Amino acid sequence: MSAGHPSAHHAHGHDHGHGGEVTHFSRKDYVVGFLLAAALTAVPFWLVMNHALPSPAATAAVVMGVALVQVVVHMIYFLHMNSRAQGGWSLVALLFTVLFVSVALAGSLWVMYHLNVDMMPMSPQDARMAP
Repeated sequence: MSAGHPSAHHAHGHDHGHGGEVTHFSRKDYVVGFLLAAALTAVPFWLVMNHALPSPAATAAVVMGVALVQVVVHMIYFLHMNSRAQGGWSLVALLFTVLFVSVALAGSLWVMYHLNVDMMPMSPQDARMAP
């Protein structure tokens, strides 16, 4: 082939699904991810076992916040999810999943709340006879 013509392999214009740069993680990245995950597991455990915060609601809020951070750590360090991976489709799938789970969870909580509010009140005698 001459210098002006591309080789037959590159002429068809397909990228064979590699799409952009592929992020490769080193052993150091996995160790950092593991240490972050271990710390994000140990801290809430310590908070709950030592009653370090003044109220259970505050403890629950901190534990939920740390859980969200841990989910992000796992997605970045172990699932290798970022905006460049697979041409951004893994991020789109993640966002759709978060939206779907949020709607399902909010709807379930709304239904349970209204079922509880709309229940007929029980007399103390009826409550004692309930199974």
